[in-house]
Amino acid sequence: MFWRYWSAMTISNLGTAVTTVALPLAAVTTLGASAFEVSLVTAASYLAWLVIGLPAGVIVQRLPLRETQVAMDLIRAVAIGSVPVAWWLDRLTLTHLVVTALVISLANVLFDVGNVTFLPSIVSREELTARNSLVSGTHSATSLGGPSLAGLVIQVLGAVPTLLIDTVSFLASAVLLRGLPKADAPREEGRPGMAALIREGWRFVIGHPVMRTCMFGATSINLANGALMALIPVYLIRDLLASPAMVGLLIAADGAGSLLGAALAPLLVDRLGSARAIMAASFGGGLLALLMPLGTGVWGMALFALANVGFGMGVVVFSIGARTHRQVASPPELLSRVVATVRFVSWGAIPLGAIAGGVLASLTDTRTALLVACGMTLLAPALLWFSKVRHLRELADEPVPA
Repeated sequence: MFWRYWSAMTISNLGTAVTTVALPLAAVTTLGASAFEVSLVTAASYLAWLVIGLPAGVIVQRLPLRETQVAMDLIRAVAIGSVPVAWWLDRLTLTHLVVTALVISLANVLFDVGNVTFLPSIVSREELTARNSLVSGTHSATSLGGPSLAGLVIQVLGAVPTLLIDTVSFLASAVLLRGLPKADAPREEGRPGMAALIREGWRFVIGHPVMRTCMFGATSINLANGALMALIPVYLIRDLLASPAMVGLLIAADGAGSLLGAALAPLLVDRLGSARAIMAASFGGGLLALLMPLGTGVWGMALFALANVGFGMGVVVFSIGARTHRQVASPPELLSRVVATVRFVSWGAIPLGAIAGGVLASLTDTRTALLVACGMTLLAPALLWFSKVRHLRELADEPVPA
């Protein structure tokens, strides 16, 4: 079961990694969008976490997981496929790109919460760290290969036709997931109201000193990430004068760092403990991120790649440690709501960061806005340092609240 789940996730992630490059480049190269306009597309890609992030945990708990995931794949395939159709009909606009990103975002929320909830049902507690590392490593590998592939295809076909790769990936994922056995999230007795269930998940996370701190640390990282995703395509194309193929390679450096981080995470957790590992990784990644907006020309590209590798490593080690802790420290019947609560807060920061980055770039310039965003990556290790996490070796050393 796990390997079918993993195959569907891998194919879908590869297509999504292609879109990560192709969609903003479609705005920049096809429609001549500004940094602020690109930030609108980026913000729309994650806005759903603010809109339905909290109810998503309850929705996933009440719907059949497999059927929900298949439906979300089909919705995403139709949405992303509409962009090339509109372009061929000479009807493509920035509004179309924003609406497409928003529809995909809404489907992503339910799909992602369901995916994280599904994993513990097919993997034992003892294997969770290893399987989470494999999942993160695979995601990192697709993040490495996807942008590189996107850059090459865009160089030949253009940004918009390249989006068809993602359409095919969603359809393939739907077929694979359809073959999985049915699996539902544990349900509450008595079917209480949605608001009561949401409050229960929220209280559990906020009342847990370690989980709460990790959530706010992830939020600060994603706030910076939102700005980076909005600014990087414009910075690479217009400041560093990179070609589409080079843009793909430079963005793929994040995938290389993430792959290294996923490979090193089990070793770091074993040697240092999960609490110390996420502190060290987030601090080191934040420091290296400061190199991203420095330099010009070839040297600027080299520094950007180095910074992207380092930041990607730090984020993945942090993510694996925090995600594994949530999965083992949360009661099974609360897990989907815990995941939804954490992602509502942390991923909800991405669209806010994207808009803030676009506004700052409009008021100053892209390089200055990028420097500010890179500085924000150091907020996460600061939050960890001034919390109980600093005194722990393992995140799970803190007792779970009643």
